[in-house]
Amino acid sequence: MRCARHDRTLPVVTIQVVDLGRVGVWWSGSWRLKDDASIDVAAELEELGYSALWSSGGYDPGLAARFGRLLAATARIVVASGIVSIWRGSPEDVAQAAADLDGQFPGRFLLGLGASHAPLAENYGRPYTHMVRYLDVLDANGSAVAKDRRALAALGPRMLELAGERAAGAHPYFVPVEHTARARQLLGKGPLLAPEVTVVLERDPAAAREVARTFTEGYLTLPNYTNNLRTLGFEDHDLAGGGSDRLVDALVFWGDDATIAARVAEHFEAGADHVCVQVLSAERESFPLAEYRELAPALLAI
Repeated sequence: MRCARHDRTLPVVTIQVVDLGRVGVWWSGSWRLKDDASIDVAAELEELGYSALWSSGGYDPGLAARFGRLLAATARIVVASGIVSIWRGSPEDVAQAAADLDGQFPGRFLLGLGASHAPLAENYGRPYTHMVRYLDVLDANGSAVAKDRRALAALGPRMLELAGERAAGAHPYFVPVEHTARARQLLGKGPLLAPEVTVVLERDPAAAREVARTFTEGYLTLPNYTNNLRTLGFEDHDLAGGGSDRLVDALVFWGDDATIAARVAEHFEAGADHVCVQVLSAERESFPLAEYRELAPALLAI
C-alpha cells in the first residue's frame, strides 16, 4: 500500500479476529479444585468442548496473571476478561499486557472492558465519556487491543451502541433473556452479543433458589444492575433481598441438564452469538468441574 503524500510503504497489519465459538465458561474464583489441585480444570474444559474461558478482571491494575495461566494451560480455547475495569490501571498498561499475551498466544485473548459500578470504583463519574476516552487510547496502541479484539460490558442503550461501534460487541452480565433481545435490536446484525448466563444444576425449586440468592443478593445492591432490571419490568419488591422468585428464575436457570440447556437456548433465540455459562453450587470455594462435565453434552448440543 502506497502513501502518496510521503511516498513510503506502510506496513499492513493483519488482525486475527477472536472466535469465541458458541458456549463458554464464566468463572470469577479459583480455577482449581479444592480437594485435588493436580487437576487442571482449564485443560479439561477445553477437552470437554467449551470454546472460551471468561474470568473476572479483578480489581488490580492491568491484566491479572490468571489470563496468561489459562492460556498456557490450554491449546486452542479463547480466554476473555469479563471484565477489566476502566477505572483500574491505564489503557496503555492494559494494551501492553494484552500485546504480550497476543505475542505468546496469537488470536486467543479477548479484552473485555467495563465501567464497573460506583460503589466499587474511586472517582467514578461520567462512565460513558471515560470509556470513550479509554477506547481512544487503545486505538493508538496496537492490533492486540483493536476494535475486533475487545468487547464492552454493556447494559444500557448508549453503551450497547458504543460496543457495536467501537468494539467487537457486547458482553452483558446479570441479565435475563429479555435484555438479550433488546441488546440485539440495538446492536443490529453483525456485532458480537455474548451474555453471561448463570445456572444451578438442581431440580428442587427451593434448594435451587437458595443457591441462586447467594449470587443475586450482592448484585442487587449495585444500581447499574437494578436500574437495568427496572427497565425490563421488575419492580422494587422483585429487587428486595435476594430477589423475588420471578426475578431469580429470570436471572438464574435451574433444573436438570436438559432443562438448563433449553433455558440457555432462549438467549440464542433472542439473538446471542455466544453464551458464557457460570455454574453456581452450594460449594463455592471449589471450581464446579463436576457440574460442567454433566452439563457439557446438553449445552454443547444447542
